[in-house]
Amino acid sequence: MKILVTGGAGFIGSAVIRHIINKTQDSIINLDKLTYAGNLESLKSVSDNERYTFEQVDICHANDLKKVFDEHQPDAVMHLAAESHVDRSIDGPDEFIQTNIVGTYNLLEVARDYWNTLPETRKQAFRFHHISTDEVYGDLEGTTDLFTETTPYAPSSPYSASKASSDHLVRAWHRTYGFPILVTNCSNNYGPYHFPEKLIPLVILNALDGKALPIYGKGNQIRDWLYVEDHARALYKVVTEGKVGETYNIGGHNEKQNIEVVKTICRILDELKPQANDQPYESLITFVKDRPGHDLRYAIDASKIANELNWTPTETFDSGIRKTVVWYLNNMEWCSRVQDGSYQRERLGAGE
Repeated sequence: MKILVTGGAGFIGSAVIRHIINKTQDSIINLDKLTYAGNLESLKSVSDNERYTFEQVDICHANDLKKVFDEHQPDAVMHLAAESHVDRSIDGPDEFIQTNIVGTYNLLEVARDYWNTLPETRKQAFRFHHISTDEVYGDLEGTTDLFTETTPYAPSSPYSASKASSDHLVRAWHRTYGFPILVTNCSNNYGPYHFPEKLIPLVILNALDGKALPIYGKGNQIRDWLYVEDHARALYKVVTEGKVGETYNIGGHNEKQNIEVVKTICRILDELKPQANDQPYESLITFVKDRPGHDLRYAIDASKIANELNWTPTETFDSGIRKTVVWYLNNMEWCSRVQDGSYQRERLGAGE
């Protein structure tokens, strides 16, 4: 197949591309605007492969999208391009509305027009895979329930509301036009090449710099943690084997409080790279004012994708977080190049 991946220079998108290039014979067109979170260095290991092509395009520009479809003639779309940081959506929601809603609409329309021109066999095989988040479901505070594919939407932040909107658009294009879509909603990802404004890389890098580890509220927010390479495998399973029109929730079966996550990282760093002053890294933990509308708990029921597509995560949280810390310790040059003026990590609370 020839797969168009939007947002392929981002954290999850680059993991998907590395997986497809390294583990399959499929070809990739990586379409990315290259915002602050897009980093082609994350794809250096595959960028010279003859099955990889890069196009710097904004999904909000329909004419540019059309040129990419006309030139490359993809067999499938994996749509990951999105603004994704909750704190940024609170400070400035406009970009989230434009990219996540208007951009998704543009992509749907260009892809649908292209799909309508395909010969019948290729038209039947075409897939539009929309990658979303568990945050669209809202907060599970006060219950032991899990998010399922039929959980009602109740987004809490401008980010999650914009992603919920894009999910609804994608499903409407299937219902109204018969457009062959798939939707996945995933839990919190972590792993190599994660932009250091998110909780895990933020804590690792702040700790190594001897800076405060800022934790929102009491740090009792619970998230289900999914190793990004497990997620990449799941996404490829869905786009190649999933049933058209279906939604699949993807989770790591690893519910952890944020404070647990931070303390685990501190313990691994104490072992692998102790502070010069011999103080434990936990001494750097600082609690800061919680952000507005902060959901307390997310948790995914991933039984559907396990039963129907035979996917389960291979990494436990303990194995995945150790791999992640080791990767950052071994790739500090990558980290230093990522940290530029668009991101001042010391002023952000540790959020997801």
